[in-house]
Amino acid sequence: MTVTTTRPAPRKVRAPHPLRAEAVRGFAPVAGLAVLVTLGIALSATSANWQGGWAETAGTLHTSMLILLPMAAAAGCWQGGRERRRRTAELWGTAVRPPLTRLLASALPVALWAALGHLLAVAAALLATWPYAMGDHPRLDLVPGDTAALMAAALIGHVAGRAVPTVLAAPVLGVVGYVGLGLLSHSDAEGSPLSPAAYVGAGFRPVWWQPFAMAGWTLGLALALTLAHAARRRVTALLPLAAALASGALLVHTGSGVFQTDPLTRRQVCDTSVTPAVCVNARYAGLLPRTTDALSGVTGKLRGVRNLPVRWEDHPGRPHDDEAQLPSVTPLGWSVVRGRLTDPQAYASEAVAMLRGDCETSSVRVARADDAVSAYLAPSPAQDDFDRQDAKGDAAHRADLRARLAARAKLAAMDERQRRAWLSAYFASRPHCAVKGVPSL
Repeated sequence: MTVTTTRPAPRKVRAPHPLRAEAVRGFAPVAGLAVLVTLGIALSATSANWQGGWAETAGTLHTSMLILLPMAAAAGCWQGGRERRRRTAELWGTAVRPPLTRLLASALPVALWAALGHLLAVAAALLATWPYAMGDHPRLDLVPGDTAALMAAALIGHVAGRAVPTVLAAPVLGVVGYVGLGLLSHSDAEGSPLSPAAYVGAGFRPVWWQPFAMAGWTLGLALALTLAHAARRRVTALLPLAAALASGALLVHTGSGVFQTDPLTRRQVCDTSVTPAVCVNARYAGLLPRTTDALSGVTGKLRGVRNLPVRWEDHPGRPHDDEAQLPSVTPLGWSVVRGRLTDPQAYASEAVAMLRGDCETSSVRVARADDAVSAYLAPSPAQDDFDRQDAKGDAAHRADLRARLAARAKLAAMDERQRRAWLSAYFASRPHCAVKGVPSL
């Protein structure tokens, strides 16, 4: 009796997909890491200017495309010249796969990794802003267009790397791309709506279709160049080219209208429990308690005083007749850093100056009254330094200092009723810049 044994049929081992092989090894992950690190360094260096403001965070991320797009193009260009550097271009020319498939298998991983690095940096920036957010909500309007432009830059760079037979193609493309993008992104340039790195102010938002048009413009150009370079039927490049031209024409025709004023900038949130009321822009609603607290010393001393403005306001344009302008908190990084006032005393002093009105006068009497009011309500942090300089000056400066100190002392020595009456008369005249109505000290 014979026993026969059958061996199991050998399993077919599938070769890894070329796109997967390129994506997990080689230069593509390095390119994505470079995008992530570069954007991370740029954000860290300017964190005081955007942390706490969602619009500022979105604007900083968008402006960083001025650096990231040339970097992605240079990375794609370096990847595109790989076969020529390895001297395997002729060997790949004999492969079964068509040229377009080989190109995409090499180019797409760099584009995808660059996009992934960008999205990770965006997520990190949003998380860094969230603990200090002063109002508004996360702004993601520009992210799709920026990510699409980054992928398009990598694809265009890859085609350039295959077409230009020199090792210097990548750095030259990066430098030329940076300069060209900077010129195109200038607000006065006619083609600025076509720039993926055009400056967007914190008080503006793109129209809803702008990210899609920008993606159509950039990716359309990239796909058209890719198909024209590697497709068997190059006429197929006309379809993405037509989409790119249509998207670009829409952006150029709309012009500066692609970015419109954010409706939130026209709204205010107010604390009416004090007089004058304190109103801050709705984009920074979370800053209202800190602002009210910084001005509490001023509003406490003004309790019972008549003829005051109704409120401190913080909306675009000049204040109304019954309002006073609140000191600006923008751009972030100066008076406000990460949701906090950097110098509440200086902020209160500026608010008092705004409360007095925008009047210029050569009257010494009025100037001394202004100085006394400022010193009583909220003295400037630099006031002592100015006084010391005048004390070391000539006789005229010393005499003026003595007169100012006497006026400050006289106002501070008044009883409550007398001082309220004096301040009421003072604020009745200052908004109209009337010199005669200002009471003397």
